[in-house]
Amino acid sequence: MKGIGVFGGTFDPVHIGHLRTALEVADELALSEVRMIPSAQPPHRHAAESSRHRAQMLRLALEGQDRLRFDDHELLRSGPSYMVDTLGELRAQAPDRALVLILGVDAFAGLPSWKSWMELFELAHIAVMTRPGHPPDYPGVLMAEIARREVSEINELADHDCGRIAMVSVTQLPISSTGIRQLIHAGRDPRFLLPAAVLDYIRSQRLYFRSRMDHS
Repeated sequence: MKGIGVFGGTFDPVHIGHLRTALEVADELALSEVRMIPSAQPPHRHAAESSRHRAQMLRLALEGQDRLRFDDHELLRSGPSYMVDTLGELRAQAPDRALVLILGVDAFAGLPSWKSWMELFELAHIAVMTRPGHPPDYPGVLMAEIARREVSEINELADHDCGRIAMVSVTQLPISSTGIRQLIHAGRDPRFLLPAAVLDYIRSQRLYFRSRMDHS
């Protein structure tokens, strides 16, 4: 497609699972790049650390390669970080390139709770990272959109500017930001679950030693 992938999140902290799945989707869909976009004010959850620290960790994780790119759109915008606003800005900047919003199964299942969620289909395709052996439980209103929009072959996305849904099987590494924070909070070593530069930054800034463990 040579399109632009859009991978948003709190990245609290960014870990190997984020990076690996983003790269696999880029390869599967032949995307020229994936914009990794840290949320400044996540509307659906509370971040344990500030957007400044989360952004710096993501920058460090992406150093030395150019397929996955840091994007500060949501950091530069005030108020809650709504994806419909981010996609609108990206569409205005790149009107001739397809956008592909990359979501995990759980995030996709909650799509009807997002601000102006139906407008997302007017701005981008959606790639859903599926987990083999874990059948999704989607609400009825979302099932109706899947029935209308899902492509049977990945290359069908290139036939449309936006509005299609592709299910993409990726390697599901059992790593979570919550689990990493819990390890750090307990004084245990999270090495090899996240990039070494990110772990060095966490230790130098003493992040997550006081984090709120009730947030994911």
